Amino acid sequence: MTRSTTDEAAAPPLPSPKERRRLREAKSLSEEQVAEAVGVTRATVRSWETGRTSPRGRKRALYAKLLAPAPAPTPAPEPKPESKLKPESKLRPTPTPTPARKPATALTTPPPESAHASTAPTPEPVSAPPPPSEPAPQPKTTSEPETEVKAEVKAGAESGAGAAPGTTRLSPEEAFDALYAHAAPGLVRQTYLLTGRRRLARESVERAFQLAWHRWPEVAVDRDPAGWVRAAAYEYAMSPWHRLRRAHRHPDAPPTEPARRALFEALLELPPAYRRTLLLYDGVGLDLPETAAETEASTPAAAGRLEMARAALAERLPELAAADSPAEQSELLHDRLGGLARAEHVPAPAPARKVRTGSEEKARLWTRAAIAFAALLIGATALTLHTAPTHYEPPIAPPERVGGVPPRGGPQKLTAQDLKLQKSLNEQLAHGPERLVPELR
Repeated sequence: MTRSTTDEAAAPPLPSPKERRRLREAKSLSEEQVAEAVGVTRATVRSWETGRTSPRGRKRALYAKLLAPAPAPTPAPEPKPESKLKPESKLRPTPTPTPARKPATALTTPPPESAHASTAPTPEPVSAPPPPSEPAPQPKTTSEPETEVKAEVKAGAESGAGAAPGTTRLSPEEAFDALYAHAAPGLVRQTYLLTGRRRLARESVERAFQLAWHRWPEVAVDRDPAGWVRAAAYEYAMSPWHRLRRAHRHPDAPPTEPARRALFEALLELPPAYRRTLLLYDGVGLDLPETAAETEASTPAAAGRLEMARAALAERLPELAAADSPAEQSELLHDRLGGLARAEHVPAPAPARKVRTGSEEKARLWTRAAIAFAALLIGATALTLHTAPTHYEPPIAPPERVGGVPPRGGPQKLTAQDLKLQKSLNEQLAHGPERLVPELR
């Protein structure tokens, strides 16, 4: 037992399942190559990347070494005369250049100003960074408001002793409210484009945030809390059980403008998996590996769904068919989806406090139901043990007609003469001994 505990403590740490997949694809490695290098099957590698299982022992070390990013080469500093250097410059670290960020997507809502009042500004270093030799990669969906909200959420998760000094500590309720105010309005519009039903879109977003509050310790430390809630809302909205509900059996009325009406109807005609892939890539702005990971598909499968969805929309939208390149199609769809989401009147989500209260009441209700069911089960078991027989009683066989049995034995039926004699004997009185002693003549 001591050895196994020591091995687990010394095991190398692994990134999250989504990050494992991203690192593998960043190194241009296929699942077969990783499986061959580690010594497992392709299904095992896919199970590791989806989070169902986790490697152990030697395979864990090989897998972590395979996914480890290559260290970036640091350029050697040019030698300078020591007399020209100031003592302060030796003590000041050189800051790392920050990659440029793109603005927030059209389907997301920037957070209110009050949501960022708790983050402490970071002082800028005095020394200027050296010019990079190559341009830094630009993430497709990362934006300054989203980064600040993630920092607030993680600050709320680190409200204990692990928070960094100098930062404002948020309570879990404040961090949840900041995430809700930032992501909920845009997420309702996204879910409306996914389902075509306004009430279902609002219900899906509220259910997703209730689940997030129920699992807040897990959501708060997630790499992308808004993405966690978005995946939960999409899963609930795309559930096939909603077809059995009368309120959500048919989509809402389409827009009145012809162009938006054609886009709306073309979206709803797509299969749900294709519609979700198109919305995540062209609407929200995720890259292809992240889209594949969120839809639980491989990257080639996600690319195929995206291509088929664009081809189906191009048949209904002439301007999309006239685009020269896939990049132009993506930009055009991004604008059209954003305009359709902003033009349609979708219901505003409930206040964050009401969502948190609903999640807590639902948790209490399920807890009481589980306790009542357990008590009922214990009572039924006790009653059964009390009334059950303590020994085995064989069952009584049903009656059956038996044939071939001989007739009943014993004396035969008396004749008329026998009956007359019996009657006369019964009528005569017994006189004692004279009946026993024969009369001599």
